[in-house]
Amino acid sequence: MGNGWHEWPLVLFTVLGQCVVGGVIITGLGWCALRDDEAARQRVVRSMFFLWLVMGVAFLASVIHLGSPLRAFNSLNRIGASALSNEIASGSLFFAVGGIGWLIAFLGKMPARPGQVWLAVTMVLGLLFVLAMTRVYQIDTVPTWHNGYTTSAFFLTVVLTGPLFAALLLRVARMPFNGKIFAALSVLALLATVAVAIMQSVALGEIHSSVQQARALVPDYAAWQVARILLLAAGLGCWICPLVLRKQPRIASLLVGLLLVLVGELIGRGLFYGLHMTVGMAVAG
Repeated sequence: MGNGWHEWPLVLFTVLGQCVVGGVIITGLGWCALRDDEAARQRVVRSMFFLWLVMGVAFLASVIHLGSPLRAFNSLNRIGASALSNEIASGSLFFAVGGIGWLIAFLGKMPARPGQVWLAVTMVLGLLFVLAMTRVYQIDTVPTWHNGYTTSAFFLTVVLTGPLFAALLLRVARMPFNGKIFAALSVLALLATVAVAIMQSVALGEIHSSVQQARALVPDYAAWQVARILLLAAGLGCWICPLVLRKQPRIASLLVGLLLVLVGELIGRGLFYGLHMTVGMAVAG
């Protein structure tokens, strides 16, 4: 039993990776919306450096989990047949294509039209990366993971964290950004997260083996989920409240909001890993 923090490298890798995917999509849309304003485009490109910095931290955490860089290369041995290999391959491809495109744009060598195509490809690769992540945990011998809640939670993290990260970067780039639509999207993701947490809590009561009850895996599951939801609500509030007052959110407010949301999602992902439960002699549910 535990809260899953022994898997902290995977907690960081999945949450930060999904945050970057969402951030790339929204920031990329902001870049495309600038059209002929080359000076503003370059400011956005410079701020996007932090996306790839965070992605680098995520992959560093992944390497720590594997034990050594050589094991990371070995994990690519079964691309197409292994969900883990597909995850590492899709993540590496997203990182490489997005990072190279960013570097070319940063050097001022990326024309507007090819840049839009490159961004579109990067966005699609990011979503495929998140999908590949979800497939790693669809293991029929782990009934607490082998369900739609896992897929929902991973994609909801993209929507909860990515737009807020993008709003911060676009604010740093001094770009006028009407984030009401994306803020509303994040609020809907928060409501969906609450619904998923409630439904999963009920479902856990129906999963057990001959030697173990799923609910016993994380005894304080409900309390941690409440703390997580409060952090998510407070973090999004740092972004939404100024918008409601028709003010531009301050950089400090967006940064605090992003940190609160990330902490909330890290708690949620820790709970996810704490629910690891292999099939015993018999499993019901």
